[in-house]
Amino acid sequence: MIDWPNVTASGHRELGLKPEELQRSKCVLGFIPVIYYSILLCVGVPVNILTAVALSRLASRTKKALYYYLLAVTGSDILSQLFIIFVGFLLETAVFHRDVPVLLLSSVSAAEFAANHASIWSTVPLTVDRYVALCHPLLHRQISYPARARKIIMVVLSLSFASGVPFFWWSDMWRNSDPPTSLDTVLIWTHVTIIYFLPCSIFLVLNSLIIHTLRVRQRQQQCEEESGPKSAPPRRLGKTTAMLLAITSVFSVLWAPRTIVVIYHLYVSSVHRDWRVHLAYDLSNMLAMLNTAVNFFLYCFVSKPFRNAVRDVVLLRGGALYPRRALPQQQAPTNASISSLYSGNNKRSQRDSTPLTPHRAKKPS
Repeated sequence: MIDWPNVTASGHRELGLKPEELQRSKCVLGFIPVIYYSILLCVGVPVNILTAVALSRLASRTKKALYYYLLAVTGSDILSQLFIIFVGFLLETAVFHRDVPVLLLSSVSAAEFAANHASIWSTVPLTVDRYVALCHPLLHRQISYPARARKIIMVVLSLSFASGVPFFWWSDMWRNSDPPTSLDTVLIWTHVTIIYFLPCSIFLVLNSLIIHTLRVRQRQQQCEEESGPKSAPPRRLGKTTAMLLAITSVFSVLWAPRTIVVIYHLYVSSVHRDWRVHLAYDLSNMLAMLNTAVNFFLYCFVSKPFRNAVRDVVLLRGGALYPRRALPQQQAPTNASISSLYSGNNKRSQRDSTPLTPHRAKKPS
């Protein structure tokens, strides 16, 4: 799917190209892509695994659909790093120099596209969930819960993996010097539509509606303050919404160059014959793959619960996510006994459980 080196010696003989023709698409970056992708893989995979563990803790503790959607995005990023960066860039390209059976190349290409689509489209349910939460809060309370979130994630991932099957016939841009066929045109436009134009359109529409709704509410609150008694402070952009806007904006910026280069390659100049297009395609791929490793830093910058969860994972402890709250009556004896086992303080356990006993509850009446 995404590869940077030029054709191999065996590929040269198959295509019957002259040496002067091969120099036109020489990779001017040399070993820089190999170093870059190696660093990106060594940093991105551990960081995403840490993100997945922290999000799993948050999801199990809070029972919020938001963290399940973020967990799906992280899992898809890990698949993209393994299939695209590790298998596609490093193994096939740098180690084996693409000197592998064509059937294997095509199979890996389909898996790379599937992981790529899953990584991108996992963000769409998250955007929809945030839109419903902010613009239709009553409806969000009814339809947003973990069980439904898991079903939606399974549907999205299944469709994303299925969408990678047609790209088994994706033409290798580096080895094919012939003009694009009708099949190449269909696959390229399908690819850029799935990975960029369609999801970015959804992000743009929903994010615009979210920002518009928040601005309308803020103006209404300001009018109420001016015409009547002082009310609650104006509602500002929430951290969750800010994180969503950051994720979608970073994706739109990092994937835009690759989309442009692919379309340019289709209609204007071939990557195989023009070293400048070759260079642009290399750089655009490097930017696009950076998107699989930046979400962790966005989460840490915006979300305090996520930072706390990461700290607990790193320190190998299961710290409390929120301050302790009063427990329901039927759960008090069990939790009190557990507390006494860990603290060894029976008096404290009795004091915590006493206000919830039936006798003390009836005394005021």
